[in-house]
Amino acid sequence: MDVLVDTSVWIDYFRGGNHSSDLEGLIDEDILVINDIILAELIPYLKIKKQLKVIKLLHEIKRLPLSIDWEKLIDAQVKCLKGGANGIGIPDLIIAQNAEANNCMVYSLDKHFQLLSRFTNIKLY
Repeated sequence: MDVLVDTSVWIDYFRGGNHSSDLEGLIDEDILVINDIILAELIPYLKIKKQLKVIKLLHEIKRLPLSIDWEKLIDAQVKCLKGGANGIGIPDLIIAQNAEANNCMVYSLDKHFQLLSRFTNIKLY
């Protein structure tokens, strides 16, 4: 099963953090995927830091197509709000929906995905 790696994991990895240690294994196993939202969150900072090789490598990762089901997204947000999970942003909801639609797990260090997993069918890595 592919694993959609969230921005939080990439940032930790680029900073040499300890929380993203599984990332290299996912790269070796070739089960790592990305989407345009995650790229849009990462690439501006990398461009400022002139990390062109890193940007090129990120573009070589299998990219999941984004097809947003706005009604499902709204329903997920309603479930989260009713369940007390406030503050989950639209980008995280879209990432979760993208993973679910493509039968992928989500690898994230963001607590929002822990909350989302209670109210949606996303699988966490």
